[in-house]
Amino acid sequence: MIVECVSLERKIMVYSRPMMEGDKYCQNCGTILVMREDQGSLRPVCPNCGRVVYYDPKVAATVVVEQDGKVLMVRRLIQPGLGLWSLPGGYVDRGEIVEHAAAREVMEETGLIVDITGLIGLFSEDGHPVVVAAFDSVNTNGEVMAGPEVSELGYFSLEELPPLAFPRDVEILKKWHVLRNGGGL
Repeated sequence: MIVECVSLERKIMVYSRPMMEGDKYCQNCGTILVMREDQGSLRPVCPNCGRVVYYDPKVAATVVVEQDGKVLMVRRLIQPGLGLWSLPGGYVDRGEIVEHAAAREVMEETGLIVDITGLIGLFSEDGHPVVVAAFDSVNTNGEVMAGPEVSELGYFSLEELPPLAFPRDVEILKKWHVLRNGGGL
């Protein structure tokens, strides 16, 4: 929901997100939280102690692994996107270096050991809590095998991708292709 506010004689847009299910009460003092304006946005705030709840994004890392002009995709055994395909990747743990998380996820899902060679880009969607860091890589070792969250692995050309769990994977692959080859699909 977008709420219009007037601040310093000019109109600004403030994004109002509903409180998350677990945030009805203040973690400091137990008082019921209320929605208040804080730094240009409506946020859950404790009227008793002043604690403000900030909803930070979750970071995921995904990796493009290329072989013979095709990219490695994994068929998901978990939600979201159960049974659909995606680039190998997953969530970054708090305190983990993002590039290490990317390489770890490739190893866990595919058995391959990769060197991360560069950032393709950061990808986010309005209203979606996940920010995806996409990386290019070079396969250095390992034996291809489906990990516990994957039912199948396959290499696909950019023109013949399987049904995807995440539409943003197409955006990632387009940008990867441009960075790698200097041209569009």
